[in-house]
Amino acid sequence: MPWLTAAGAVWLLAAAVHRAPEPLEPSGFEGEAVLRTDVVDGRYGPWAVVDTGMGTLLLELTDALHLSAGDTVAVSGTVRGDPGRIASHPYRARLKARSVSKISTSRSPPLAVGSAVRSHVIERLLPLDDGRALLAGFLIGDVSGLRPDDVESMRRSGLAHFVAVSGSNVALVLALVWIAAGPLSMGPRRRALLGLMAIPIYAAATRFEPSVMRASVMAGIALGGRLVGWVLEAWQLLAVSIIVLVSIDSGLTSSVGFQMSVAATAGVLVGARWPVRGGRLWRALAITLGAQVAVAPLLLAHFGSVPLMSPLANLVAGPLVAASTVVGAVGVVGPGLFIDLSTLLADAVLGIARGASAWPQVKGAQLVGLALATALVLRWPKLRSAAIVVASAAVAISLLVPDADLPVNGVVVLDVGQGDAILIHSEGRFALVDGGPDELILGDRLRTYGVRHLDLVVLSHVHADHVTGLTGIVGRVGIGVVWAANEPHETEASTAFLEVVAAYGIPVDRPQVGRSVILGSLTLTVEAPLRRYSSPNDQSLVVTVTGSERSMLLSGDIETVAQAELAHLRADVLKVPHQGAATSDRGWLESVGADTAVISVGPNQFGHPADWVIDVLEQSGATVIRTDETGDVAIPLG
Repeated sequence: MPWLTAAGAVWLLAAAVHRAPEPLEPSGFEGEAVLRTDVVDGRYGPWAVVDTGMGTLLLELTDALHLSAGDTVAVSGTVRGDPGRIASHPYRARLKARSVSKISTSRSPPLAVGSAVRSHVIERLLPLDDGRALLAGFLIGDVSGLRPDDVESMRRSGLAHFVAVSGSNVALVLALVWIAAGPLSMGPRRRALLGLMAIPIYAAATRFEPSVMRASVMAGIALGGRLVGWVLEAWQLLAVSIIVLVSIDSGLTSSVGFQMSVAATAGVLVGARWPVRGGRLWRALAITLGAQVAVAPLLLAHFGSVPLMSPLANLVAGPLVAASTVVGAVGVVGPGLFIDLSTLLADAVLGIARGASAWPQVKGAQLVGLALATALVLRWPKLRSAAIVVASAAVAISLLVPDADLPVNGVVVLDVGQGDAILIHSEGRFALVDGGPDELILGDRLRTYGVRHLDLVVLSHVHADHVTGLTGIVGRVGIGVVWAANEPHETEASTAFLEVVAAYGIPVDRPQVGRSVILGSLTLTVEAPLRRYSSPNDQSLVVTVTGSERSMLLSGDIETVAQAELAHLRADVLKVPHQGAATSDRGWLESVGADTAVISVGPNQFGHPADWVIDVLEQSGATVIRTDETGDVAIPLG
């Protein structure tokens, strides 16, 4: 039946041209909705994906309600926004809820039992520290307890597939079910029936993630074939599962999880049959390499890079993940000692991911060159030694040379979205003023510029769009000292940052106005705050960066009150306060005398930057540059 493999591929390609639904016009909503997912308390608030009469929507909540997949709720609110995707779930629009009330719970037996299994696993793993949160990912694909930077580390190291529940997890569930049924002396057909009952329950427990659906359908077809006497080989099972799933939901073709799962499975099948000499280690490496090669184009398309050393990381982490998953599965139904042991193994995997996340990431042209070099070596084995030397040199260079150019002595206003993060560089030394609203974006930008240590971190003020990113890099990037002068103001974000700074023993100074510090050939001078202000924005710690040729004023988010008291400040370059909001004084913007004005801004609903702010700056002779239009802005200061 080789035609099945070709049919599956053709079906997948045909469905891939399926169009996303047209955006919905903003409108009121009042009606019933069925939850596709549990309510998740995400970074930007609680959410769930729901099915409604208007299609699949992202339900945005104000409170983290205790609702599970399959529950039916009555919702009133407003539909707005364009189609998008959250986690692995596509949605047609956003539904901002005013009120939500539960009507009923799903009566589907697999979903009810699966939800009970999921809840039991989570309860057994509480409290979800780093290792236990990762173990929850191994067992049921739930990574909600993992820190965002750890999720990113798993991706950058090429280990993210271990928390995308798939074939090995389904095989483990079937093995445990059959072991438990051992005393019943069941024959092959009865065991197959028992497996067919267990698969939908486990799929429900993992909330029907695309990868587990692919694995579940493949296993279900194999077990069903056993009942009727059909034997399908692995390629045929993969093809049939694609046809079945895409026929049911053509939107799966746009799911990154589904694409990666199909490609990785195909790569594993190729690697398992590739002719290699040697023992199990070489076979395991061939399988890992096959999966990595298969998903490489998708990684490039969706994330822009491929972890070069992923096969090695997988080779080391794979046995630990398998052991952690098996021992953890025993622990959730047995003694807690097994959970403690599996947590230690999960911690080891997390350590590998954190370390390997700093390894080289291969971009498009580099990947093509590497593929060509591999092809040449396979064709002419005598070139192997030279290829190893060249590859090793390329890896060393990629580790040492940053992906982007830095001004030798200057400032880079990083494109971190709606917020501020400003990197200062001189003679190999770095300082950072603010961190933006997202630790993952900040971490990525720092990696791009090869930043591994910050001599100084400045927190301008307490708002989340300036401080949240800083919290995530503590412990990941070396920090010499932190400057903060936020009293009497604090926020949840600033408190969290200062707590983690204290936990790592990093000194925190409250610099006085006039204090200067030398960073290479640059001088950083504190200009404000002059006193305590009622507004956190006016309380911003303002710094002038002076080089041999130019100076730049980093103004935080100061508004009219503080600006009136800082009328004496002059600079060649101005970091415009508060994303260019209409909270500045026209006269002050002009009086700074800058010939360049940089606005750090991202997509927002606040109208930033204000048109009149840009007009005033341009009329005063300044060239206005926006990060949302140009990306990172590098300013040499000499």
